Formats: sequence, C-alpha cells, structure tokens
Amino acid sequence: MSRDLAQLVMPRIDALAQISEEAGKLTRTFASPAMRRANELVGSWMREAGMAVRTDAIGNLIGHYPAATPDGKILLLGSHLDTVRDAGKFDGPLGVLVAITCVQQLNDAKARLPFAIEIVGFADEEGVRYQSTYLGSRALAGTFNADDLKRTDGRGIAMAEAIREFGGNPEAIASAKVDSSRLLGYAEVHIEQGPVLEKKNLAVGVVSAIAGQTRFRVSFLGEAGHAGTVPMSLRRDALCAAAEFVLAVEALAQVRGGLVATVGEIAALPGAGNVIPGEGRLSLDVRHPDDTARIKAGEELKQRAEEIAAERGVALKWEIVHQASAVICDRRLTLHLENAVKRQQKEAPLLASGAGHDAAAMAAICPVAMLFVRCKGGISHNPAESASEADVRVAIAAMNDFLKSLSDFK
Repeated sequence: MSRDLAQLVMPRIDALAQISEEAGKLTRTFASPAMRRANELVGSWMREAGMAVRTDAIGNLIGHYPAATPDGKILLLGSHLDTVRDAGKFDGPLGVLVAITCVQQLNDAKARLPFAIEIVGFADEEGVRYQSTYLGSRALAGTFNADDLKRTDGRGIAMAEAIREFGGNPEAIASAKVDSSRLLGYAEVHIEQGPVLEKKNLAVGVVSAIAGQTRFRVSFLGEAGHAGTVPMSLRRDALCAAAEFVLAVEALAQVRGGLVATVGEIAALPGAGNVIPGEGRLSLDVRHPDDTARIKAGEELKQRAEEIAAERGVALKWEIVHQASAVICDRRLTLHLENAVKRQQKEAPLLASGAGHDAAAMAAICPVAMLFVRCKGGISHNPAESASEADVRVAIAAMNDFLKSLSDFK
C-alpha cells in the first residue's frame, strides 16, 4: 500500500517555516543564510526521493530524477523558497514539496517516465531584498539582467557580493540557463492567494493566465522645515503630496476593471516628529491581465503624480524598477492538467492569477501550466495563510495523474 504523501508534506511545510532570518516571524530572502539552510533541508528531501541535487550559480536548488531513457526530455516542476517579510508558510514551498512527493511516489514504485523531472526551488521570486522579482527563474530562462548585480539591498550590499557570500558565482549566471530544446515544459503548484476556490468549495483549480506587473519607486521632494515655525501656506510638505497620490492610486484602481494597484511601502524623511517631511518615498505596484491596460494605468498615475507635485510645489522622481508581461498558460499543457483535475473533483475551474509566479518567467522559454490549491479565506502574504491536508492530497493526486498523462507529450 502506497504512503499518504500529503501527511509528508504538511510537517515539511512546518519545518521549513522554522527557517527564518527574523525571530518570531517567517522572513527568508534571496541569498541569505536562512535561504542556505532552506536549500540544505529541501535538498535532503530531494535526495530521499531519489534525486541528484545541485545548486546553480545564482542559488536555485535543483533536483534531477532521470528519464526511462537517456534521450528523454525534461519536465520542470517547482516554485520558490524565498518569502515576503512576516510571511505565510505555504506561498512557494508548497509547490516545491508537492513536486517532491510526486517524484517520491515514482521512486517508491521504482518507476521512470519517458521524460526526466527536474524540481527547482527558485532562489528569488518575491523580490524583497533587491526589489527585482524572478531572479532565480530569470537566470534559468536566460533572461537575467546582469545590470541587476549592481543593485544594493537596505544594508548597501550589492547583489553580486551577496551571491558570492551565498556560495554562488555572479560571473557564471549565464551558465544557469537551461537548454529550451530539451524542455517539455514547466508546471507549478501554488496556493490560490484568493477566495474563488473557497467560494466554489473546490480543492484545486487550473490557472489560465498570469497578470502582468509593473513596480515603481516614487519620491516626492519638498523642503524640510520646523514643524512649529513654517506657516501652513508656505510649506512644501512632501509627505502630504505622497498621501494625496496614494489616494489617487486607489481611486483609479477602483474604477478600472481588472486593475489592481497598491502602495505597500511609504517613508517620510528625515523622519522626525517635529520636522516637516522634505521627502516622501513610496512603492507602487500595478497589475492587470492585459498589458496595454497596465501600461496605460502606469502612465496615467505618473501624470497624476506630476500634477500633484506641481500643485504642491514639490519635485517628483519616478522610476520603473520591475516589469513583467502578462502570460497566457500553454493550452495543450493546461488541458492535460484540467483532465487530471477532473479525475479528482467535479470540475476544473479556470482561474486568472493576479499574483506573479515563476511560471511567468519560465514562459519565455517553454510551455507553462499552473495548479492552484485552495487557501483559507483567500489569505496570503500573511502568517494566517493556510491550506488543508485534504486539499494538498487532491493536488498531489492531480499532479500524479498529470505526469502520467504526459507520456506522449512532445
């Protein structure tokens, strides 16, 4: 009788959640000591499942399970092992651990498929440390921008230096690129990060598309002054300009179907209670499943920021720090996944993803498909993030059926 592998996944999720760079909360960023420990632990589980394990030049963890014949192509599975700050424990790791259980099942049965399986625990998807998402998957896809190596984190550490300290090789990142001619495709399991599956009372769903995303860094530059001596009419308060812009962002997103826009970080400088802010810095995240609509929204928001700056007598600094185009999941690969899901539950709903995923970067070189798993309350990027063992069991079964169905996929 085969093992109940869902019972293997859940304690592993808990074990990974204990590996953090911040006490009392889960934070695991790119090229950190916590990420190294996570790679070591997940690598041990890959080896237990019969995989050969390596780490590439940027820090992606890769496990290889051979094909039945030496000339077999490769199917990539996986997700990311980095997290946001004060994260939930399922976002990213669930996809890696479900993939490992699928290989574990093959290994337990001493079975090989016509294609090899490579599971990737991507080194950076969230972009927390260097504000540039998909570092790991872009290295694998061959779309990594070498200029990003000059980026510095909050402590002034350049990305190239961080990669070296981690044990990687920034000069050899090009070597991480996979040969796309050998790939069947890439498939990723991920929590939904939304409420649709819960509303439908379904364990899993199939992703149809991934929204495009633009991240901006915005600064309003006014004049610092004494909080008690500068009259209100003569102030150039940069934080007030930033606050007005935050509300303008919300107002635009509320009236544009499909658009979501978020200011997740804001800072007032010099940051003293008795000083008028001379600078207001903020982040801006704009997403839409249609790239034209996303780009237009970004342009309109920049125009509105310029108007606010002019009205308030402050300067504006506007910088695009990340862009990712919308991705349509491969129809043939997705159909295989839909059929696998229908063997486990009454329907296979197609869902668009508003969140970014490594699949978006991998789509540059191969067909991609994604399976969503229901999460409690649709909550993610939050310690309350949760998925049930029963739903994980359905996801594992669907992925096992999916793998078996690809025997003739070319």
